[in-house]
Amino acid sequence: MELIFIRWIHILAGIVWIGLLYYFNFVQAVALPKAKADNTAAGITKHVAPQALLWFRWAALVTWVMGAIYLVRANIGFVDAFLLQGPAVPIGIGAWLGTIMLLNVWGLIWPNQKKVLGLVQADDAAKAKAARIAFLASRTNTMLSIPMLFFMITSTTAHGLPRIF
Repeated sequence: MELIFIRWIHILAGIVWIGLLYYFNFVQAVALPKAKADNTAAGITKHVAPQALLWFRWAALVTWVMGAIYLVRANIGFVDAFLLQGPAVPIGIGAWLGTIMLLNVWGLIWPNQKKVLGLVQADDAAKAKAARIAFLASRTNTMLSIPMLFFMITSTTAHGLPRIF
């Protein structure tokens, strides 16, 4: 029962994380230039984006931590997964992709978005550079999310790991 709870939290947090990632890349990135043209972007950048980024970064962390706990508790082996050894190779690839994505969220996207949104003092040149870095890191995460999900889902069925349904 404990394993199902850990996995459920991992999946739920992952849905929030990846859902917000897709929102930023497929909805907000398209709508924001149009909102700026209408002089209505302030509501998005002042209210929506900071709140969405709060959920985004903490969902990323909870997803990763619960995934790591799951690797240990399900007797897959945290070290085996990250060293890509034995039957843990597929889930290890997914874990590595998720780790890269987590580092992008906390190390690139969030620090740069703080500048873009004016939460941290930055001049226009620094904001433009920060926007580009955050954009590229976010697009990278979007592309990495596809194989990450593939390896995490296929590893569950391939190794006879406990299933929720």
